[in-house]
Amino acid sequence: MTHRRYVPHSHAHYGGNLVDGAYGLGMFGDVATEMLIHTDSDEGLFAGYSSVEFAAPIQAGDVVEATATLVRIGKRSREIEFEARVVCRSAPERGPSAADVLAEPIVVTRARGTVVAPKAAE
Repeated sequence: MTHRRYVPHSHAHYGGNLVDGAYGLGMFGDVATEMLIHTDSDEGLFAGYSSVEFAAPIQAGDVVEATATLVRIGKRSREIEFEARVVCRSAPERGPSAADVLAEPIVVTRARGTVVAPKAAE
């Protein structure tokens, strides 16, 4: 399951147009919700992360792609691996609205988490 989202400049919190690391985690929650709708017909509940790695910064003006891969199915729990990549990045040196599609996406966040489907089929 994959979501893409443009990161608006209003989300920059730090120098250099940096966005907080929680932005990628928010995307992971959204893509996990869609995954559970497809697999369990329920939005589910996020139980927690077993690992999170911030590999590179997210910047305002980026287009970020978040992917969720189902790796384990329990009776009610589902373990998911997540990866967020920047696929487009603004290029302000060329102009205020200039941007580029990256030849190679930049991995910005990786995580592994568990979600629970309260109404999972037995």
